[in-house]
Amino acid sequence: MSGLFQDDTNTPSPDEALPEPPAEGPGLFGDALPTQEPPPQPTAAYRVLARKYRPTRFEDLIGQEAMVRTLRNAFATGRVAHAFMLTGVRGVGKTTTARIIARALNCTGPDGTGGPTAEPCGVCADCRAILADRHPDVVEMDAASRTGVDDVREIIEATRFRPLQARTKVFVIDEVHMLSRNAFNALLKTLEEPPPHVKFVFATTEIRKVPVTVLSRCQRFDLRRVGMAELSAHFARIAAEEKVPVAAGALELIARAADGSVRDGLSLLDQAIAQWDPDRGTEIAGDYVADMLGLADRSLVFDLLEAVMDGKPAAALAITDRAHERGADLGVLLADLLDLIHSVTRLKSVPGLRDSAELPEAERTRGAALADRLSVPVLARAWQMLLKGVAEVEAAPDRRAAAEMVLIRLCHVSEMPTPGELVRRLTGAGGGEAAPPAPASGGGGGGGSMRAMGGGGAVAQAAMAAPASAEAAPAAPLPPTFRAMAALVAEQREAMLHAHLVHSVHVVRYAPPVIELRPQPEAPRDLASKLAALLGRLTGTRWTIALSAAAGEPTLAEQRDAAKEVRQGEVAEHPLVRAILEAFPGARIEDVHDPEADEYGLPREKVAARAEEPPADLPGFAPADATFADDLLYDSDIDPMEYDA
Repeated sequence: MSGLFQDDTNTPSPDEALPEPPAEGPGLFGDALPTQEPPPQPTAAYRVLARKYRPTRFEDLIGQEAMVRTLRNAFATGRVAHAFMLTGVRGVGKTTTARIIARALNCTGPDGTGGPTAEPCGVCADCRAILADRHPDVVEMDAASRTGVDDVREIIEATRFRPLQARTKVFVIDEVHMLSRNAFNALLKTLEEPPPHVKFVFATTEIRKVPVTVLSRCQRFDLRRVGMAELSAHFARIAAEEKVPVAAGALELIARAADGSVRDGLSLLDQAIAQWDPDRGTEIAGDYVADMLGLADRSLVFDLLEAVMDGKPAAALAITDRAHERGADLGVLLADLLDLIHSVTRLKSVPGLRDSAELPEAERTRGAALADRLSVPVLARAWQMLLKGVAEVEAAPDRRAAAEMVLIRLCHVSEMPTPGELVRRLTGAGGGEAAPPAPASGGGGGGGSMRAMGGGGAVAQAAMAAPASAEAAPAAPLPPTFRAMAALVAEQREAMLHAHLVHSVHVVRYAPPVIELRPQPEAPRDLASKLAALLGRLTGTRWTIALSAAAGEPTLAEQRDAAKEVRQGEVAEHPLVRAILEAFPGARIEDVHDPEADEYGLPREKVAARAEEPPADLPGFAPADATFADDLLYDSDIDPMEYDA
């Protein structure tokens, strides 16, 4: 029997564990005990395709065979450069190549005794650490955010110490062109003579912004854009690995949109897989990718080009309505049409492309048929109009309306002949009726060539009958005309003096070696003295130049403008020109070129001997009413500097 201060013999000792409550049964208040569920296991984060399928070996790089071959040979012969410069567009593998180079430099092999190799094992501690982006001796720096000289000084300071774990320290600087000028200058000395345990790998998309002093210290590799066929095949392999059915047409659209970038293409493929609804079909089709990208189906673009070239605006607008209902941007549709015209023109110019694997099947079949049907002038005209139309769509408040107006213009122009064909028809060269003969040109230099510019960018050129060749001026020791004298001044490269002779001088009388002039107010005061001195030196004859108040002839520039107006008026009355202006509404005569005109745009003169001219050794005299600059006659035997005041 237990006493008052005696413990019960059934009471467990402190060393004994207390009994656990039953797993089932009522709780403290008669409720059932709650059951404890195991905590949820964390799921692995999804890795996008661009990271999941990032190349880890040189042979995994696609489209860069030349660089891979060079790097393999360098590692095989032990001639690895101390600095590399990798350049190319985004997504072609610059940073990936830098990491492969870092692994190749530091791989120790599965047994830990290997050296630098072009085939990194991927299982040693260094390879696994570099793949996981946690190796202490492989430093990656983004120059877009760290552009200053202090950031570069940190790298220079780090090069002084040997690697902590690996064989070689590798500094990877991405977007290196973003470094400041002082940062580049601070890096030059270390880049030229780095320690033996240091390698630099630079990557940039703007190679022209990298100083030449840096480029000369690096081994440069230009990573090229990956071809569309290679991209399509690569994406097909990845889709098979992911067990996702993707149509060939969809892969071609993704490869075209990637524009040579593997990373961009994988991002688009990832987006297509994520948005794919299996209920829409058993595979990711081309129309699904076109909807995702906001593009029109390629067959629809072909239909639109055929409707435009056939001059069917109703069919073209019906196609744009269908594209708009599907959510396609009509500005992008015009850009697709522009790209298709470029492809057709290439097929027209290089027929061998029809067998190229770089072109999709639609381009090789329907594109080849269009190339056989359309001429290069027609394609070039459509290209020019679409270039202008795309800019109009970008600036217009209603993109759809602007795009439809461009297509209507294209349909209208398709019914018009090209400028060359029109000229052949009008002149009878193409088998049509011959144009009426050209009227005889008047004495205004009406011959030449005319260029008419139309509103659609068309250019028509018509060769006009030129007047009979003028008789050559007889040889003379002195320039026979004022124009010949001005041309002589121009030959001496006296630009300012010649310009004033053309624009600022009216000839009252020209009787060499006597010239009577009326200068305009803007002419310099020393014009006569300079001209007399120059002519005296060139001809060996004393010249007398008087300044008169008489009206005189128009300036050479005024005569040139008047002759130009006469020529344009005569050309505008030509039947061929009138026909061209009527065929191209809004066209205008821009200029008339007369091959028989002289350098001043005037008809060449027939120079006759002047009976009234004084002998060459006797200077003539000005009339009584002439006034002279500074009340003096300018004579080439007198120093003109005395009269510059």
